[in-house]
Amino acid sequence: MRSVPKRWRAGLAVTAIAVALPLSTTPASAASATATLNGDWAPFSRCPVDAPAMLAADGQDLVASCVSSYSPGGSIKLGKTEVTTGFNDLQFGVVQNTGAETFTVVPPAGGALVGAPAEIPGGLLGLMCDDTPVISIICGQITNASLNRITATVESAGTPTEFNLMAGLTTDMQIVKLPIRIHLQNPLLGSNCYIGSAADPIVLRPQNISAPNVAVQRFDGNGTRNEEGDMLRFALTGNQQGDSTFSVPKATGCGLAGSLSWAVNLKTGLPSATGNNSLVLNNASTYSAALTAPGLFLPNAGKVLAQNWHSAVK
Repeated sequence: MRSVPKRWRAGLAVTAIAVALPLSTTPASAASATATLNGDWAPFSRCPVDAPAMLAADGQDLVASCVSSYSPGGSIKLGKTEVTTGFNDLQFGVVQNTGAETFTVVPPAGGALVGAPAEIPGGLLGLMCDDTPVISIICGQITNASLNRITATVESAGTPTEFNLMAGLTTDMQIVKLPIRIHLQNPLLGSNCYIGSAADPIVLRPQNISAPNVAVQRFDGNGTRNEEGDMLRFALTGNQQGDSTFSVPKATGCGLAGSLSWAVNLKTGLPSATGNNSLVLNNASTYSAALTAPGLFLPNAGKVLAQNWHSAVK
């Protein structure tokens, strides 16, 4: 850590939290809305530059940066069920305390994680139905594709913790501790069918499975590439990320008054202990942007970062 200048460490933050899933998340209180940005700002369309914690970063004791990670797809295995994921996008701000060398994640309004829901193979028939009499009667009602179709959407189930700055530059090191839950959606399951909860989440500890390609770019405040620009961007691309250490709790809230939860758990093999589950994200593209020398803008570095972001909005 001592060999990395403090003015670069916030930019390196991108390497330390590059997990993304197909999901929706709990809204945050203050952040920038989705925008289309110019040039090297393009990946940071939801960076919460207007959040109070970001604006308060002075550039010396507290340094603010934007983080974005995208994967076009991958897979997640929970117990006996494996699902191919669609595109996913993770964005948030990071405030680094340079003295304590700690990092605080600042999520954007609408949630840090967005993406395409994943479709469960075989639908509800494959997820729940067997020869059990009660279940057979219910499954007999599934007479068309609409009733059978079931999607899984990953949602945040708490605040990320245990952020590891340097793990994103290497392999086989935990990047972050990320609590999630999975929303199963189908007309017969109702609207409250979840695997995991805020009280009992699935806890992911993602890491790089393969090393990323690393590039460092500088650009002007409006996003235009410039080797002497005030902004610094780290780009980590083309690698695979994942986790196989997490356990999965039971599904709850499935069907009327949770009456179908036991059937989902029985057929899916939940709860599922560590070693039976896995997450893989393919072809990840992860970026971090910060002021090249935030100390030059003391004590208004956070405000300057926000001004630069807004100047790049198309």
